[in-house]
Amino acid sequence: MSDKRYAVIHFNDGTKITIDFPKISEDFNIGEKVLKLVNNQCLLIEVEGSLMTIPMTSIKYVTSYPAPNVLPDIAIKGAVIVN
Repeated sequence: MSDKRYAVIHFNDGTKITIDFPKISEDFNIGEKVLKLVNNQCLLIEVEGSLMTIPMTSIKYVTSYPAPNVLPDIAIKGAVIVN
């Protein structure tokens, strides 16, 4: 499995950006980080030596690939999108 990961940030205005990033350490506590993320006013991303600051009010949703092996207890697992 590749150590590369990516996320698609979907904005309220219908635009989106895709970011690639390296695999985060296995010791990374995703549940704690997700809670901190949703309670912050901005999403901060270091991109090619610069800091990108995105107001959370501008974000509709974020899709990350692949899903972490360990998810927060509140996550719904095994879901399928049905149109």
